Amino acid sequence: MTDPQIEVQDEDEISLLDLLQVVVENIKLLVLGPLAIGLTALGLAFVIPPTFTATTVIMPPQQQQSGAAMMLQSFGALGGLAGAATGLKNPNDQFVSMMKSDFVADELITRFDLIKRYEVEFKVDALNNLLAISNISSGKDGLITISVDDKDPVTAAQIANAYPEALSKLLKRLAVTESQQRRLFFEKQVQDTTDKLNAAQLALESSGVDISALKTSPDASIKATAELQALVMAQEVKLGAMRGYLTEEAPEFKLAQTELFALQAQFAKRQKNQPSSKGKDADYIAKYRDFLYYSTLFEMFSKQYVLAKVDEAREGAVIQVVDKATPPERKSKPKKALIAILSALAGGFCLLLFVFIRHSLRQAQGDSDTARKVELLKRSWANAWRNRPSTSR
Repeated sequence: MTDPQIEVQDEDEISLLDLLQVVVENIKLLVLGPLAIGLTALGLAFVIPPTFTATTVIMPPQQQQSGAAMMLQSFGALGGLAGAATGLKNPNDQFVSMMKSDFVADELITRFDLIKRYEVEFKVDALNNLLAISNISSGKDGLITISVDDKDPVTAAQIANAYPEALSKLLKRLAVTESQQRRLFFEKQVQDTTDKLNAAQLALESSGVDISALKTSPDASIKATAELQALVMAQEVKLGAMRGYLTEEAPEFKLAQTELFALQAQFAKRQKNQPSSKGKDADYIAKYRDFLYYSTLFEMFSKQYVLAKVDEAREGAVIQVVDKATPPERKSKPKKALIAILSALAGGFCLLLFVFIRHSLRQAQGDSDTARKVELLKRSWANAWRNRPSTSR
């Protein structure tokens, strides 16, 4: 009795031999066909207009800690406000996104009349074409590479060099560097504190006490309480800003929160130990303490605002061009050899699939059952296209 496993193995071997036989019978087609396809693709590659790639390398503004930012460390609770105001994790990625923005695209589309050049009707189509030919990436070395493809090497170089210029225009409208963000932050704080200080001064003047006299002999306890209250407020501002770029589990956030709790405890203790006053004296002390509180805040914020303005004027958002794009001498596309090889491989695969399908159909004609199924399949396909089912009402 014959073993069924041996029969299955023999059938598999015969099947593999049949496939090899099919390949040998069509060896000319499987060899000459891909070769002809590859040569045809190579000839067509010579007809495709060449594409040139121009590359510009720039170094964006460096996010360095300025002298004013380092001086903030001496102000205790205000020490982290500059960092909280900046909070830029990866500046280069931000600059790459800016160069892909609509503002930069509009500048380039208008400057080079890309709507006419690309023969499109709408600006959005020109924008899509511009993004398609542009490749902007940031490297680990801190430099940003801008590559532009175009059929004209001169135009490719001009567009690549125009990207840093458009970015410089955009940076003049934004606060990107550390000193710019500190200047905006402290400018807002100075404005808010000035309004509150003026209100506190008017309230104190309404009590009938001369402010110059108060400054000559201020009460030490009230002044210390007001200064401590100002530090509490500054720490709360710092903690609120840190929530924008840190989680509550971050060590820096927990440390700032601990400092806030300590300052709040000191302030509560000082208020508790401060002697109570009644009547006119209590009203005078409260107004005087508010005046000293906002005076302290105004003094701290004003100093940092001036230092930030100086740093901004000294630093500036300067885009430094490391390698300026020049018209490329050699084309980058099309790669004729690669096109010919890939076309030959794809054509060979398709021809091999065609040979196997043709062989299977020929074998099916000799089998009545298979031939009947193939014929039924043909009729079903024809009927499906001839009599399409009507849509249900």
